[in-house]
Amino acid sequence: MAIPYIRDLEFEYGRCDQLSPLVQRVIADNPGPFTYTGTGVFIIGDKNVCVIDPGPTTLKHEDALNKALEGRTVTHVLVTHHHIDHSPMAKPLARLHNCQVYGFGLQPKPPQGGEIRLEAGDDLSFKPDVEIRDGEVIKGDGWTIEALHTPGHTSNHLCYALHEENTLFSGDHIMGWSTSVVSPPDGDMGDYLRSLETVYHKHFDILRPTHGAAITDVDIFVKAYIEHRLTREAQIEEALGRGLTNILDIVKDLYADIDKRLHPAAAHSVLSHLIHMRKDGRVKATGSDGLKQNYYLA
Repeated sequence: MAIPYIRDLEFEYGRCDQLSPLVQRVIADNPGPFTYTGTGVFIIGDKNVCVIDPGPTTLKHEDALNKALEGRTVTHVLVTHHHIDHSPMAKPLARLHNCQVYGFGLQPKPPQGGEIRLEAGDDLSFKPDVEIRDGEVIKGDGWTIEALHTPGHTSNHLCYALHEENTLFSGDHIMGWSTSVVSPPDGDMGDYLRSLETVYHKHFDILRPTHGAAITDVDIFVKAYIEHRLTREAQIEEALGRGLTNILDIVKDLYADIDKRLHPAAAHSVLSHLIHMRKDGRVKATGSDGLKQNYYLA
């Protein structure tokens, strides 16, 4: 099943759009190959509100966010994970409204064999005031949010379920416009697949990713996401069978139709698949896992 991508999105940068009775969104002007149209900052509630993924610390975005929040009080700031397009505005916003920042915490997995990170995209200064875990519930003024730990894209990734609307704010775990990057060592494909299954079995009515449009055919979309990853592993296995043992050669073969700027991200996703397949005993390597390692069928 092909992923039914949703790439149309009607918006203006800095405009506060009412998406549902409880949800508004302001999109930051930080488009790019990993952020799509930009970071969507969600405002939950009416007068006493929660803000999810407040985004980058640019003056233009800060002004737009403050305008959207004028006359209201932010009681909670929630962060899905520690990337620079999601978390940097959290502390300034919390200080302004005298509230606390909630998140899983910065707990990256240790590097494996000296492997480097994919991008200079980690907000290494991020540390929540309140560390929350899977299943914890936050009650606000007319809204109730439950944390869902969804490791995979990062080890500390959280999604947030809005009970009143059966909606999941999915961060970068599931996006309508693209697949998510899973980059070792902090990203883990085994964790990611398990987290996708977790979301699938919750049967949400709507997913609201931090980047791009909402997903309404949730079960169909998430199932396609899972099948895409399993199909990708089958393709990698087939490529290894044809003698392509180097990750960069596999990327050129399997990702010939995507923007070459995304090939480094694709290489890390292939590596994450290979690490997962190695743990399952389907592939082998002569040394530690890494982008320069050669892999073979077991």
